[in-house]
Amino acid sequence: MKKELVRDWMSKKLITISPDTTLPEAHRLMSDHDIRRLPVINNNQLVGMLTLGDVRGAEPSEATSLSIWEVNYLLAKMKINQTMTPSPITIAEDATIAAAAKVMLDHKISGLPVVNNIDDVIGVITESDIFRMIVNDWHQNHP
Repeated sequence: MKKELVRDWMSKKLITISPDTTLPEAHRLMSDHDIRRLPVINNNQLVGMLTLGDVRGAEPSEATSLSIWEVNYLLAKMKINQTMTPSPITIAEDATIAAAAKVMLDHKISGLPVVNNIDDVIGVITESDIFRMIVNDWHQNHP
């Protein structure tokens, strides 16, 4: 695992949003593309990360006294910059999978934006990607 690189296992189909994206738009993107995190980009710079947990955390609880119309109105106006994690931790594309796993464990996060040598976001590496690599390695070495 130490020789495996992030660039070889990261998700490369990058879907990003801006800080002005509304919460329902971001949720729809996540649902449509079956993803759980979106890098937030402003002026070609990574400014945040939005997870499905962030989206769920911003939605009102079942115990709310608001009507469905009031809830939908408020959600439609809520921008991502109110719910995203600002200045997320990143990992370089040439970092090892072991290094990415350690960063995720140390910071108790399940995914990292992947950046190239000029800090452009080029992908996302997640626990699922690392698990996929481990399973792949297991099947290659233990047929």
